[in-house]
Amino acid sequence: MDILMQFLANVPALFELLANIEGKIHVGLAAVGAGVGVGLVGAKAAEAVGRNPGAQGGILTIGIIFAALAEGLIFISIFLGG
Repeated sequence: MDILMQFLANVPALFELLANIEGKIHVGLAAVGAGVGVGLVGAKAAEAVGRNPGAQGGILTIGIIFAALAEGLIFISIFLGG
């Protein structure tokens, strides 16, 4: 019970910390998500070309499009955060 009371006593400090972040954490999370997304697109495109080398052109085109869409998340989050 003491731990719960100590936590509740520190809740205002937690809200103060969250207010100082100013809502910019979504930009960092979008950057991490876009990085993971682009990495997955690249890995799966390389795997697909390895399985079917004749489809390299189409796979490259689709990979670039999806990588650009994943990177677009960062710009959307920056504009919403600004």
